[in-house]
Amino acid sequence: MRRTLAGLTALCLTLILLSGCGGPEPERIELTVFAAASLTEALTELGNAYTNEHKNVNIVFNFDSSGTLKTQIQEGAYCDVFISAGRKQMDQLDGTAPSEVNTEGLDYVIPDTRFDILENKVALVVPDGNPANINSFADLKAALEAGTILLAMGNSDVPVGQYTQKILTYFGLSEEDLAVSGSITYGSNVKEVTTQVSEAAVDCGIIYQTDAFSAGLTIVDTATAEMCGQVVYPAAVIKGTNNRQASQAFLEYLAGEAADAVFMNIGFSPVD
Repeated sequence: MRRTLAGLTALCLTLILLSGCGGPEPERIELTVFAAASLTEALTELGNAYTNEHKNVNIVFNFDSSGTLKTQIQEGAYCDVFISAGRKQMDQLDGTAPSEVNTEGLDYVIPDTRFDILENKVALVVPDGNPANINSFADLKAALEAGTILLAMGNSDVPVGQYTQKILTYFGLSEEDLAVSGSITYGSNVKEVTTQVSEAAVDCGIIYQTDAFSAGLTIVDTATAEMCGQVVYPAAVIKGTNNRQASQAFLEYLAGEAADAVFMNIGFSPVD
């Protein structure tokens, strides 16, 4: 019996020692990532993959329009990483950006962590069946001039709305006149515009190519850089972060090949 007890005691001591062989557990880290609404599907998938590989990291995403996220950061909301759907919103927070863009002199971005992570396309989409028979931006222009359709677009503080404004200007259309005539309806972010088209509440909408893919919407045309500029997504670590190293590690992961495959599958492309 004594030998048996001695053996059990030795076994218990061995298990205790083995349990401590790996040293202390890594510190638990919670990353707060503010990201453009158009990144919802891709970053949700990639966030899950990342935390599966890094068990000590928890990622909390805040998805919304880049303009809303910029305002939240400016008003003091805690944020480790910001990924915008346009350079403008990042520039407005970047102390190294030109004063004509960063008009308020804000300084929230850690400059050496900033880089352009993705490129997207602005797409003209229609509901199932395309009842208004809109098949191109040229068709859109003609129908808006005739006052026969309802177009969904983003608000002016939303990057996709700003790209749409450039497209309207390119075609010589007055957004103000179209709004007064009841030819335009708005969404506070790209997901709201996408929903309006998906539910056939409008005849067409202008969103990102990636959101069209995710929602299963029909893309009838995509905008050229001449029409609205390059659609680039900058990313950076925000000053005030308590997790700079972990934030940079997550951004490095998003810039890697594994993340590229997920982004490209949804319709994003690498920045040229």
